[in-house]
Amino acid sequence: MMVRAQTSHPLDPLSAAEISVAVATVRAAGATPEVRDSMRFVEVVRVEPDKQVVALADAYFFPPFQPSLIPRTKGGPIIPTKLPPRRARLVVYNKRSNETSIWVVELSEVHAATRGGHHRGKVISSKVVPDVQPPMDAVEYAECEAVVKDFPPFREAMKKRGIEDMDLVMVDPWCVGYHSDADAPSRRLAKPLIFCRTESDCPIENGYARPVEGIHVLVDMQNMVVIEFEDRKLVHLPPADPLRNYTAGETRGGVDRSDIKPLQIVQPEGPSFRVNGHFVEWQKWNFRIGFTPREGLIIYSVAYVDGSRGRRPVAHRLSFVEMVVPYGDPNDPHYRKNAFDAGEDGLGKNAHSLKKGCDCLGYIKYFDAHFTNFAGGVDTIENCVCLHEEDHGILWKHQDWRTGLAEVRRSRRLSVSFICTVANYEYAFFWHFYQDGKIEAEVKLTGILSLGALQPGEVRKYGTIIAPGLYAPVHQHFFVARMDMAVDCKPGEAHNQVVEMNVKVEEPGKNNVHNNAFYAEEELLKSELQAMRGCNPLTARHWIIRNTRTVNRTGQLTGYKLVPGSNCLPLAGSEAKFLRRAAFLKHNLWVTPYAHDEMYPGGEFPNQNPRVGEGLATWVKQNRSLEETDIVLWYVFGVTHIPRLEDWPVMPVDRIGFMLMPHGFFNCSPAVDVPPNESDLDLKDTVIAEKPVQNGLLAKL
Repeated sequence: MMVRAQTSHPLDPLSAAEISVAVATVRAAGATPEVRDSMRFVEVVRVEPDKQVVALADAYFFPPFQPSLIPRTKGGPIIPTKLPPRRARLVVYNKRSNETSIWVVELSEVHAATRGGHHRGKVISSKVVPDVQPPMDAVEYAECEAVVKDFPPFREAMKKRGIEDMDLVMVDPWCVGYHSDADAPSRRLAKPLIFCRTESDCPIENGYARPVEGIHVLVDMQNMVVIEFEDRKLVHLPPADPLRNYTAGETRGGVDRSDIKPLQIVQPEGPSFRVNGHFVEWQKWNFRIGFTPREGLIIYSVAYVDGSRGRRPVAHRLSFVEMVVPYGDPNDPHYRKNAFDAGEDGLGKNAHSLKKGCDCLGYIKYFDAHFTNFAGGVDTIENCVCLHEEDHGILWKHQDWRTGLAEVRRSRRLSVSFICTVANYEYAFFWHFYQDGKIEAEVKLTGILSLGALQPGEVRKYGTIIAPGLYAPVHQHFFVARMDMAVDCKPGEAHNQVVEMNVKVEEPGKNNVHNNAFYAEEELLKSELQAMRGCNPLTARHWIIRNTRTVNRTGQLTGYKLVPGSNCLPLAGSEAKFLRRAAFLKHNLWVTPYAHDEMYPGGEFPNQNPRVGEGLATWVKQNRSLEETDIVLWYVFGVTHIPRLEDWPVMPVDRIGFMLMPHGFFNCSPAVDVPPNESDLDLKDTVIAEKPVQNGLLAKL
């Protein structure tokens, strides 16, 4: 039977037209004009499709058409004429009633924006979620800043500090977190941090160099009014630091380096990757790219094409689902800084358009991202996701000392990334794919430190003095990667398990007469409570996700291993308030069986959330079996930041992450067939060229 052409793969992000239809459908379903006018649209995303629907789409509806994904049945497969309609999931905040609701809308084929106000959707379900607050929105931030700057007692307090020009003042609204019943979600609250620039005619001045301390402000974000204000302590503004600015040349009061020569990355035959919609193929890898306002970049359906063994799945879904930034200064306001930047704000919503500055070089494929704005319109971030190849040094090398003959291969990797700004910090998120079968997750941290002001002669041990009257508190950054694994598992199969590997030193005795013996010992993680694990570099601890029914040529089970990078745990007491919402930070690894509604480790709505019984730490109390199932890994990794003078006025990039490496997945190294540079048949040549030297030769690597 001929199948009907489909315009959107089930895993494709919602188009701008689909978002418009979903919003129009929900708005039309409002009971009264007042309800409709009060609707604010926090998030509109595609409902995650069932894995069997994804398999059906990949098998018969979308290239490269892989019928082998569908299990064989007697009489042949039953192929439907079309896929189920796509569905949108909307988080809607009612500004009048302070209620949050979740709607599911079924979308028909949507080819353009709604015509004449008509919509093509059907409400499947709607429910009010009691006692929660959804993420904040940029519109609310802007309104909050205006309200605070227009509040007479605030203007008077700033006047005491020598500031009368409100155009100099920066108000950064922060979610209040949850420290007591006063922060309960019955009210939508923000507690802003205040900063002040020194030059009104310099819009790119580093205003974070002058924090305003001693002023307590609490804003009701539902009604957009200041409900608490107190000028608690007169702390004079730090003097204008002559080193505060970071823009080029004279605009920062300095001179740029003049001795750096041009470096060009060119690919004269184009890239080695192929892109069809959101489907990417490169060097035997293939996957799909997704994007949401909360998580940002998502990598779907990761598989490796392994010769005669065909397409071998590795993971169904990879993403960063949460990040938490707790500060270590007990003084006000810094003790309240413990932002959940994904759940309270949104990593994707704060993503950059890389038209405004991209750190990638070479031939780049960009992907746009579409979001709803607070009013229900559609905003598009152009060039939001960057896809490009990079030269990555030596892949492998060996020289035979007898013959003097050498073989060397350069490494090429494919990088998929996006960058977001959350207030003062920038975060760049990367998934790197390698020719030897590795997948690397990397986060780059940069931007500007969140600072505090000091009284003359004051010193605080909870931070670093980086300029006169200015200090940077100690803090940590934690990230949570959620990895829905599928190692050698076709759709519908649940044949994965996780084992922990630790290196042990052999006891002295007949098996270790030379006292040099050590070995790797494995332990099967049989249940969720057993699988709450921490990193241990002293035993080279790592974890292997194995297929319980597929073996390699030596008879070992095939697998992929998670290899930690540098890591840490929260430097806070067990009763720390932020750990009530972030109990998932207490272990570096968690393992759960797949459940479609278990997506976010702190629960869906961590903003002002007082409840302990939500999220990852609660789900694992079921202690479900992990011996052979559809495995989801939650890896928590972080960095402890003790600021230095060299982190001012901008913080050079800090990198953290981890590796997913094949472990018995291949019968030998998949990198052995990478051709040498001189006879590069498969890869396109990457040329790194400098300006020609005087003798006319072109320096070429």
